[in-house]
Amino acid sequence: MESIIRTVGLSHRYSTAWAIKDINIEIKKKGIFGLLGSNGAGKSTTMNIICGVLKQTQGDVLINGIDKKKDPIEAKKQIGFLPQVAPLYLDLTVREYLTFTGKIRLMDTAVLTSALDEVMEKCGLTHMQDRLLKNLSGGYRQRVGIAQAIIHKPRLVVLDEPTNGLDPVQIIEVRNLIKEIAEERTVVLSSHILSEIQVLCEEIIMIEQGRLVFSDSMEAFNNYIAPQSLLVDFENPPAADFLGNINGVNRVEKISQRSFRMFYNGEKAVNEAIISRSMENGWRLTQLTVEKNSIDEIFKQLSKNSKNI
Repeated sequence: MESIIRTVGLSHRYSTAWAIKDINIEIKKKGIFGLLGSNGAGKSTTMNIICGVLKQTQGDVLINGIDKKKDPIEAKKQIGFLPQVAPLYLDLTVREYLTFTGKIRLMDTAVLTSALDEVMEKCGLTHMQDRLLKNLSGGYRQRVGIAQAIIHKPRLVVLDEPTNGLDPVQIIEVRNLIKEIAEERTVVLSSHILSEIQVLCEEIIMIEQGRLVFSDSMEAFNNYIAPQSLLVDFENPPAADFLGNINGVNRVEKISQRSFRMFYNGEKAVNEAIISRSMENGWRLTQLTVEKNSIDEIFKQLSKNSKNI
């Protein structure tokens, strides 16, 4: 299967400092891929190079098999990009602006006419098409920004902080739009809101200190750090000291009369020991739940590990 996007040894230097070094990414399927990283980690540099805004110092970028160095125009036809601040001309109407963005992408006039109606309907802009951009709300401006990124039906859509500055209702609307777009193409989504990445993305790409530190599924990301605590409930609860004596349990915190949080070494044998002790002593265990680490804790750990690379 041909890669939709592939970077090989992608590196870029500003003056004497490397912003990114040896970034190797390969995506072969549709869906939403989250791009994570701290401020200054190299996310924006990577996105700008992929989208042709910036020329890399070293390495290659292939979009749908097209080498961006050798055939930049054809490669860029395969890309739709929404930067953090949407590139809007506020004195144009929605239709005028989208017509302009289609023309600068060298779309055929006949194709552009039908594409305009299609993209405005998809992005919920049809009833706003004659409205000046400067008179639109933040949510609608962001929809226009997304519309310009997909009007030419690219294989790859790169969205940088697409819900930045939106209210809760607008965030939900834009999220649903992104999910709809991802049914037909590959979406690379950058966001500093970790919960948004968790809600939307199927796979995670994380860059820290200019290096690729993680590239795998959301499930693998969520399980990157072994869980360290259990929530347990008993009908006939024992004293916390009894639970603390179970091999592998480090500490016990009493939550209520029947509920406890047990900090342990992450071994499954601890779960089995709790069940066994409960049956032997008539504690009548009613719940045993592994508490997963938050996405913030996982991000923090990956960021910390990157400093040792």
